[in-house]
Amino acid sequence: MLVLGFCGGLDLVHEYPYGYVTSRLHDSAAVLIENGEVVFAIEEERLNRIKHTGKFPTQSLHFCLKSHGVKLQDIDLIAFYCSKQYLEQLVKQLFWEFTQVKTIDPVTFFQDVVRKGLNSEIDPDRLCFVPHHHSHAMSAVALSGYERSLVTTFDGEGEGISGTVFETEGTMLKQIADIPASKSLGHFYENLIGFLGYGGFDEYKVMGLAPYGNPERYRSLFQTLYTLLPKGDYVIHSDKIISLLDLGMPRRKGEPFTQMHKDIAASLQEALEELAFHVIRFYQQETKQKNLCMAGGVAHNCTLNGKILRSGMFENVFVQPAAHDAGCALGAALYAYYKAKPIAKKPLKLEHVYWGTDIGSSFSVLSQLRQWQDFIAFEELIDVSGQTAELLASGYVVGWVQGRSEFGPRALGNRSILADPRPEENKERVNKMIKKREGYRPFAPSVLEEEVDEFFEVPPNQKQLPFMIFVVNVREDKRDLLGAITHVDGTARIQTVSRKTNERYWDLIHSFEKLTGVPILLNTSFNNNVEPIVDSVEDAVVCFLTTGLDYLVIGEYLIKKKEVSWQNYMSVRLSLPPHISLHQVKKLSSDAKFSNFFYIGNSYDTEFQVGVSNEVFRVLSFANSEKTVASILKEDSVTEQGKAQGIVQELMELWSRRLILLRP
Repeated sequence: MLVLGFCGGLDLVHEYPYGYVTSRLHDSAAVLIENGEVVFAIEEERLNRIKHTGKFPTQSLHFCLKSHGVKLQDIDLIAFYCSKQYLEQLVKQLFWEFTQVKTIDPVTFFQDVVRKGLNSEIDPDRLCFVPHHHSHAMSAVALSGYERSLVTTFDGEGEGISGTVFETEGTMLKQIADIPASKSLGHFYENLIGFLGYGGFDEYKVMGLAPYGNPERYRSLFQTLYTLLPKGDYVIHSDKIISLLDLGMPRRKGEPFTQMHKDIAASLQEALEELAFHVIRFYQQETKQKNLCMAGGVAHNCTLNGKILRSGMFENVFVQPAAHDAGCALGAALYAYYKAKPIAKKPLKLEHVYWGTDIGSSFSVLSQLRQWQDFIAFEELIDVSGQTAELLASGYVVGWVQGRSEFGPRALGNRSILADPRPEENKERVNKMIKKREGYRPFAPSVLEEEVDEFFEVPPNQKQLPFMIFVVNVREDKRDLLGAITHVDGTARIQTVSRKTNERYWDLIHSFEKLTGVPILLNTSFNNNVEPIVDSVEDAVVCFLTTGLDYLVIGEYLIKKKEVSWQNYMSVRLSLPPHISLHQVKKLSSDAKFSNFFYIGNSYDTEFQVGVSNEVFRVLSFANSEKTVASILKEDSVTEQGKAQGIVQELMELWSRRLILLRP
């Protein structure tokens, strides 16, 4: 049986969203399962290159079908991550507010969206609508390897609910509690990080900032923001959040952090942990369950997860590695499958999530690299792992692209940036020159699972932690040695690496160990701060050329940058991504006169504006995938070399921000 699960928005990549109604839909993804086993899974952001995209997952669905050589008509069940009742309410809202919506029937509306996105018809009898939090729960339960468990799903909000608690036996879910949106742990955290200059999807940054602060300083204030009640219940006093202004001025984006801000982050993290523990502890005592499964966006708080793991409340803890909304595509597919096949055997415990696109054969990689030969030099390596390990041990930072991409928000050794975990300065270097992000942000260690005990404190019965979703303590006698991956509080967000599930990555770390005695690498996602994790060979080459990475390894090939001038970019083809648009408006200037303002916008954020010069605006207006920069400048009668150089340099800056496409 083939089941296709997906989640996300209802507008195509080039379309503007239906206002606030659909702006809440994010992290689009698609998953194909066959007889309960995952065949292919990928987030749409990896393909349309929009972080946390809420667009309809056109490309994800296409790749799911292509990977198995099937058409939509060959799929037995198609599962979406919300209930039919919720979708009906959503469609009615859209019909009320937008004249282009012609129906209030949710199935008809859904068929129209699929028809536009995939140019294919969808059989309504094969549709399965799965409630949001049931999707979250099943994504963890079905892959946990546990026969019985307690399940919690905490997030911002889905269908008016911010969390659920289930008991499970096999793949049967018994809901024992739900948490309304007014008690949302996700919204609580997100609302408060606004004081720190952060917003949606920045929660993990504050989690990383918290260890620099002291929670005692503002503990009493934070405890006024919520009240713990009997039986695992609580109340969040949202009206009191504004009292943070009594502490001082909030941080604006880009401003430095004061100790006050760090202490607030620490107090917030502590408050989240107290609330989550309050709920989980009560239901563990009520159900006596020995296993815990977790999903929902809050389950990406790795510090919280690590404390639950070490608390002793449960013998085993499983956190679904794509716990955010993208994981609902997985959960919806599994839910639909087990509803149709209730006695089907559960798969074994999840071992890996290498379910995405493959870089292809060595010949395919070579063909793509040759297209960039004016900008890169490359050679085939005899010993990929050994020679790459030598570069890492020599202090170089390397982009590493192998096999199939990972499903979820973590790079787990197939789309990674790697470095030596020992020198503390590597943390600052990778943050500043390559990731282009805040310097305090920690990096994760990838460690051979056979040697995890020597360097990290992990529970004796749960030493396989392959998904970078638990924070554990670095052993005290190893913290000075592992300066680049040890956080300020002596912890690390760990990934254990198995030879069985990723032999090439295991070999690389093992080769590094032979050279240094350390079976660990610093591992962070292969991207800069404006883009999702790279997926394709082209993505990797572009990120390599526009960041401070020293080397790039794709498959068997080692890639270096060539010394090039701005003139080399005259020969590349210039085009715009489908979600980018050009705008020219009249604005009142400081001298009280109207003048032209040129900017780049996009199809998913109405407030997004990046100003460009008049010259570059004209060049972009001529751009398409066939024209080179040189031909466009000629068409626009730009002949003066200095002017041409200025235009090219501005284009390269836009390219580094992923606002335009440059291709050989």
